[in-house]
Amino acid sequence: MPQQSLILAAMTPTPDPTRFVLMHTSHAGNVGAAARAMKVMGFSELVLVQPRFDDVLSREETVAMASGAADILVRARIVANLDEALDGIHHACATAMTPRDFGPPTHAPRAHFATLSDSALRVAFVFGSERFGMSNEDVYRCHACLSIPTDARYGSLNLAQAVQLLAYEWRMALGGFEVEARTPPVERADMRAVQGAVEQWQRALVQLGFLDPAAPKKLMPRLQQLLNRAQLTQEEVHILRGIARAIEERR
Repeated sequence: MPQQSLILAAMTPTPDPTRFVLMHTSHAGNVGAAARAMKVMGFSELVLVQPRFDDVLSREETVAMASGAADILVRARIVANLDEALDGIHHACATAMTPRDFGPPTHAPRAHFATLSDSALRVAFVFGSERFGMSNEDVYRCHACLSIPTDARYGSLNLAQAVQLLAYEWRMALGGFEVEARTPPVERADMRAVQGAVEQWQRALVQLGFLDPAAPKKLMPRLQQLLNRAQLTQEEVHILRGIARAIEERR
């Protein structure tokens, strides 16, 4: 392959194998919030089926709720029916809470995703409208029906909340993301530093009259074990020694 072709191939993004389909969405804010939920989990393909507003992807409320996920909205498509929305998909999951006499098997997301994560299938998650959910005919088109486990007394989820939960569970099934450290690594104090703090506190406690050198019992060994369990940093040792020094200097 010529070098220029190799460069172009490297610059071409890998197609997202996951598609989120929102059907007959009535609230513009939910579209934006769903886009945000997708982006934080690393997904990018959003398809809307006959939303209430034709200009929903550019509405002020949509963009505001997307909060930095405007690129998802720019790439999103609006289609006329579920057939178009599922074009190219191998496995479709409905998200329907209403019990039905007939339809695809119902699974908890985590259990079902475990059976899909190692495959090369293109997967779609289909969400019904906020008011009416999914029709029977649309559910029948899907291979599985996902039910998010909730409190039996109240299982109503906002559309964007449902998108976030499934996006998270699916991302975790695919391997998840590494957790980035938000604080710098701490320097653990060595045993010599801790022992120095113990000895200084021993002198301070004697000065306070809290420790009787003639009958120390097990006070200092217990204090030693306490500090060992605390896994002190060097800075924390400095603080403890500073307090002990202040006590000693009270004379």
